[in-house]
Amino acid sequence: MNKIAAIVKVGLVCAGMLVSSGSPARSETATAILAGGCFWCIESDFEQVEGVVDVVSGYTGGETDNPTYKNHVKAGHLEAVRITYDTEKTSYAELLETFWRTVDPTDAGGQFCDRGNSYTTAIFVADALEREMAEASRQEAQEALGKPIVTPVLDAAPFYLAETYHQDYYKKNPKRYKYYRWACGRNQRVKALWGEHAYQGVADH
Repeated sequence: MNKIAAIVKVGLVCAGMLVSSGSPARSETATAILAGGCFWCIESDFEQVEGVVDVVSGYTGGETDNPTYKNHVKAGHLEAVRITYDTEKTSYAELLETFWRTVDPTDAGGQFCDRGNSYTTAIFVADALEREMAEASRQEAQEALGKPIVTPVLDAAPFYLAETYHQDYYKKNPKRYKYYRWACGRNQRVKALWGEHAYQGVADH
């Protein structure tokens, strides 16, 4: 049992989600907040992950309430997503493993063609257990990659939904989205960095 799996088991026991009778735990949902550059792309990637119920784009980590696309950069907010997932079908640890392999966590200046703090990567944790899992996952990803990872693990901050036109952008504007993603070099960089360990979903864009 690896470090993350052990942490997950302890967390489930504490939450009463593992029972000794052998009866299945009831289906529950949980959320994760991740920043990985353009939220269109992270939303698109995670909506393909088994067990993910919903993904919404938004802003978090900044200094103002109710940020907008026009002012979130100045206020220090990052583009991020809030992922709702079925805990019977996937886990926080599995989502983190996917996350690392959809981004370039070695880049402190942004992601791919999008530069600046608002496009940097981060994991926003809700409690001590999530922090422990995120830090263990970051260490494992760094060892797998063989390069320093700069992605911080931060305490969760208020999450503000992005404007309606940003939600499911890849579905509403498939041609523009595919061109943007290709022109920005996201898939190319992820594949070059992670090789055969890159998230398989990038091949579908």
